[in-house]
Amino acid sequence: HVQLAESGGGSVQAGGSLRLSCAVSGYTDRRYCMGWFRQAPGKERVGVAAIDSDGSTAYADSAKGRFTISRDNARNWLDLQMNNLKVEDTSMYYCAGAPLVHSPLEPYEYNYWGQGTQVTVS
Repeated sequence: HVQLAESGGGSVQAGGSLRLSCAVSGYTDRRYCMGWFRQAPGKERVGVAAIDSDGSTAYADSAKGRFTISRDNARNWLDLQMNNLKVEDTSMYYCAGAPLVHSPLEPYEYNYWGQGTQVTVS
């Protein structure tokens, strides 16, 4: 049974930084793609960044140059370092996983989801 648990959200001023983490358990095959998504109230869930088991990454345009996704396969850990945060980054952030992904920033590609962690930028 795959479980994902996010941590690290909080409130920060514009221009500040936060680091989100996601603990992964239950995966028996390390060949899976992991991603970070966000959803603001009244809006659709959108992809922020994704990283495949070989380390290849994908970023939304809004995240490029500010966010960095990383993973530790040995620890089953996923991180998202967010720098130079903007008010528009305010959202609930979710980590997600899937064994095979063709479009890594599309939410429909992912089977497993965490409960989310709130990020508020003011």
